Amino acid sequence: MRTLPISRLRTALPLLGSAALAATAPVTAAPAGAQAAPAAVSWVRSCAVTRTVGQMACDALRVTDTVEHVRALGVTPGATPSGFGPSDLLSAYNLPANGGAGETVALIDAYNDPKAAADLAVYRSQYGLPACTSGSGCFQQVSQTGTSTLPKNNKGWSGEISLDLDMVSAIAPRAHIVLVEAKSASTANLGAAVNEAVKLGAKFVSNSYGGSESSSDPKYDTRYYDHPGVAVTASSGDGGYGVEYPAASQYVTAVGGTSLKTAANARGWTESVWSTSSTEGAGSGCSAYDAKPSWQTDTGCARRTVADVSAVADPATGVAVYETYGATGWEVYGGTSVASPLIAAVFADAGAPTVSDPAADLYAHPSALNDVTKGRTASCTPAYLCEAGTGYDGPTGLGTPNGLTAFTG
Repeated sequence: MRTLPISRLRTALPLLGSAALAATAPVTAAPAGAQAAPAAVSWVRSCAVTRTVGQMACDALRVTDTVEHVRALGVTPGATPSGFGPSDLLSAYNLPANGGAGETVALIDAYNDPKAAADLAVYRSQYGLPACTSGSGCFQQVSQTGTSTLPKNNKGWSGEISLDLDMVSAIAPRAHIVLVEAKSASTANLGAAVNEAVKLGAKFVSNSYGGSESSSDPKYDTRYYDHPGVAVTASSGDGGYGVEYPAASQYVTAVGGTSLKTAANARGWTESVWSTSSTEGAGSGCSAYDAKPSWQTDTGCARRTVADVSAVADPATGVAVYETYGATGWEVYGGTSVASPLIAAVFADAGAPTVSDPAADLYAHPSALNDVTKGRTASCTPAYLCEAGTGYDGPTGLGTPNGLTAFTG
């Protein structure tokens, strides 16, 4: 447990379950359609953090003091759960309704969520989204080898799984979803799950996890993450300035995080860099091992720079999630684990990639994104690696979705 500076109005809370830390942060705007949030929001990490090389942790942060105004369990017709829902996110990012038709989005997670299908059904029913079931062929839940023999249950990763499923449902409700569950949170097993997802036909693969960089990463790149013509997204991490893998891979779209709030402007929304403290916020910086991809031209990093693009990640402006294995129904989540599946689903809305490296499309259309120009996670040199400004910056990349143009070849 750590205690954050009082001057920033944040304090640490006791460890809960598999959570690694918790914090509080002020809220200045409530999600559209939701009741006003309390003066402060507290959250915990969904997955246990590890600093062991070759082991990963999910980047999901679960809010622990949500003021909820729907029934804890099941569907509450005519009511809006706390946290941003599908209509909020589609509005914020200028996205079409009913997107994703004909596409398959894969979600890579460790361990098993025995309530995944049932919880997914409740989320989609609450928001009037079309059903997505295994019976219809819309939803598949398989192991890293593609079988129905699933790994052991894990309550921490089940929160991540619920978050992933709900974000794809919100952004690309007509897409098919494949949940591929690795037998552990090792790089090797999660990487094998990525390969299986592509083998099963997914053109969009989200990875909401990360771990320490290592000299083995270039080898892992070619073994697990180099899939030409597939949009592979990865969370940039929740640790503030600093890089984690696989977001550092030259073959993925690294996804940073923002604070998203309603605003009285033409867009109706405003975003800034998500930062709770110098050690919690959107991950960014220079990779120590991964080569710089040809489409990335910033000069502050000799190797790969993180991130490429971003979306909401601040738990204080978090999203609604339905989870009953390890939680009690409606929850609010943040972390860059929100942003990775969201961006994968935006790619799916735009259709099958037409280039080898879909991240290159973003760099070809920077003006088609919402440029995030406020906020920082730390002080660093050069400053753009941890501080927002006009154009590219580390924590938010080129910006956030503004329609589909930047995601289209």
